[in-house]
Amino acid sequence: MKFNTKVRYGIRAMLEISLSDQETGIHQKDIAKNQEISFKYLDPIIASLKSADLITNVSGKKSGYKLARKAEEINMLHIYEAFDSRLQVNVCLSEEFDCNRRNICSVKDFWGDLNSLIIEHFESTSLADIREKSEKPRG
Repeated sequence: MKFNTKVRYGIRAMLEISLSDQETGIHQKDIAKNQEISFKYLDPIIASLKSADLITNVSGKKSGYKLARKAEEINMLHIYEAFDSRLQVNVCLSEEFDCNRRNICSVKDFWGDLNSLIIEHFESTSLADIREKSEKPRG
């Protein structure tokens, strides 16, 4: 299974924002520089994170970004869902997927169980957990 670049970079951007001073926030150019993400590619990522109410602008002109809530309250599934509506390891798990083997498939439960494990891991891992494993917060 491979997660798309926006999800991966979104998690990195959120980590960088969580490491910044929450009073002044961090500018997009600094997120891009520190995480080695193209400034231009970061634009839609930041927009998605703002739309999902995960980050907000610090008040004032030319302000930076800060978390919209505590890092402990943001889990990896919240970040994932800012970019993709539903985490699925196999298309056959979708109700919209038309499969003539749906009622007799011997491996559908395997995919469903794996999907549940991944979702549980995403839900049980907070941004604060990721931050704790990272370097010390920067000012």
